[in-house]
Amino acid sequence: MKLCRYQPLQFDAEVLGSEQRPAPAHGRIAGNTVHEISGDIFGEWCETTRAWPLEQVKLLPPVTPSKIVCVGRNYREHAAELGHDVPKQPLIFLKPPSSVIGPDEPIVYPPDSQRVDHEGELAVVIGRRCKGIAPAEFAPYVLGYTCLNDVTARDLQKADVQFTRGKSFDTFCPLGPLIETELDLAATTVEAYVNGERRQQAPVTDMIFSIGDIISWISRVMTLEPGDVIATGTPAGVSPMKPGDVVEIVVSGIGTLRNAVVAAEG
Repeated sequence: MKLCRYQPLQFDAEVLGSEQRPAPAHGRIAGNTVHEISGDIFGEWCETTRAWPLEQVKLLPPVTPSKIVCVGRNYREHAAELGHDVPKQPLIFLKPPSSVIGPDEPIVYPPDSQRVDHEGELAVVIGRRCKGIAPAEFAPYVLGYTCLNDVTARDLQKADVQFTRGKSFDTFCPLGPLIETELDLAATTVEAYVNGERRQQAPVTDMIFSIGDIISWISRVMTLEPGDVIATGTPAGVSPMKPGDVVEIVVSGIGTLRNAVVAAEG
């Protein structure tokens, strides 16, 4: 099942008023139609009678997480391309919720950085409160999966040693376009394209730490809440982006997350 968060591009001004747009809503995507959901996607919900053609809605980030927890160097070849050893345990760091943008929103290239890289990743969306679980227990705590671009100011990351500044600029966490609740992880691949040229490609099975291992490890440190997002690491092939580029993160079984890169204003 494909879940999304959206806002209609067209609406009945006589009903809502000329200055008022419909509030963002969750929906279920079936073919080229978005069916509106009433209720809580993390609890009880049902479909309403309202539906929209997919081309008549703006897809938003599918969730509004309280935190984004990322896993570094979770693919051996990516660790090697950065000149780092493979970690003996999951290496985790945070991105702020203020960095989240949705599909087709621009990634703003900060003037403080001379190198900004894409990092295509499979992301996990937590579906229920999760604390101190075992790796084999992870499945009931997952709502589904989506695409994520862990945009990184690589020069600032290297200069600071730790990750916070280089990972945290506004617009540095594109997320979406939807949540797939049933994904065959054994057959899932992650790809990244810049201006149509493939830069990254790897199966999820190449990850050093499995999704169960990752969720268990994080949940021993912090309580995961419904809507929280875990970025599971990026394959080899990260490379610089520049203003004018279009970056696409493609996860098989989910779809394509597309964002243009723009220069900061001023």
